[in-house]
Amino acid sequence: MSSEIPPHNTPSGRLRLVGVVFVLVAVTVAVAGIVSRIGHEKKLHRETVEANITDVDVVNPKHGPSEQKLILPGNVLANYTAPTYARVNGYLKIWYTDIGAKVKKGQVLGIIETPELDEQIMRAKANVSTAESNLEIARITAKRWQDLLATDSVSHQATDEKVADAKSKSDILNAAKANLQSLLAEQAFNKVIAPFDGVVTERNTDIGQLINQGSNNGQPLFQVADIHKLRIYVEVPQSYSSLIKPNMKAELYFPEHPITAYTATLVSTANGIHVSSRTLTVELQMDNEKGEILPGTYAEVHFVLPSRSSVYRLPSSTLLFRKEGLQVATVGPDNRVVLKSIKIGRELGKEVEVTAGVDGSDRVIDSPSDSILQGDLVRIKMPAAGVSHQRPKS
Repeated sequence: MSSEIPPHNTPSGRLRLVGVVFVLVAVTVAVAGIVSRIGHEKKLHRETVEANITDVDVVNPKHGPSEQKLILPGNVLANYTAPTYARVNGYLKIWYTDIGAKVKKGQVLGIIETPELDEQIMRAKANVSTAESNLEIARITAKRWQDLLATDSVSHQATDEKVADAKSKSDILNAAKANLQSLLAEQAFNKVIAPFDGVVTERNTDIGQLINQGSNNGQPLFQVADIHKLRIYVEVPQSYSSLIKPNMKAELYFPEHPITAYTATLVSTANGIHVSSRTLTVELQMDNEKGEILPGTYAEVHFVLPSRSSVYRLPSSTLLFRKEGLQVATVGPDNRVVLKSIKIGRELGKEVEVTAGVDGSDRVIDSPSDSILQGDLVRIKMPAAGVSHQRPKS
């Protein structure tokens, strides 16, 4: 009977099995290490990114009210102002009206004594009398010679000379009369009269003062102002000049009447910008029948203008002052910072008007860090329930 011998592993087979197991274990350990390292790196990157993300509040640019108020200083002048100067030389004889006096057109304000002019008039009158006498004799002589010529008692030459002499004496008389009329007309200017109804606002002379024609040390003798209406002149900045229209109304406030609003109407503009100030001069008029407002005063002029659709309002806290100029930081679609240069119009305290650089869809960062840069990654804070980052409309 034969017996079977059981097979057994050879040494080389066992070694191969051990090697395979070792390799599998090593691969498993390596894979686990790599996976762990990748996970750690991802976590570290995630933590680094999270650490570099800045939480920010944002606001949206908003339009202001449909109307905007523009407040500017104004200079108040009388409707008409007439300084009156002397037209003759002399001395002030008397004045009838002092400052504040209400006068009518043609009313005498003062009288000037004109001794030199009076003397010239006397001489002119004497010259007229002499010329009249000479003319009368010349005419009689010419008439006689013409009668003698009819009887051929005198020559035609002599007769023509007498007739021409009479004509010459007539011309001398006319010249003397014209000179007298001129002096009398000049003498009429010894009365200083009011050019229109108004109020005397200046009196720069007194009785006995020497008066020189057309000059009183650069000052008028009297100044009369018509204050039943007033003219108000205002310098409007160039940026608002396109909104100024004729017949628009404005409210005026005066320091002496702080709680009373007066209405004025815009009647004209200079139709040109002053190069030195970049402003437009506009003229308004207001009624002043009661004389409550005095010419020369200061007025605070309130214009109500339509708002421009391209102008937005932003909180002053959104502004960045950089070497590139005034900027705001906005949040782009990828939550990265986009810096935008802007131009502002008016400063309204807590808000500013932005005339260029933003639109209504921009997400503008409120109170940005001074170190914020283009491309920085940010995260918009979620507002608490019932709280909006949109500023309330004024």
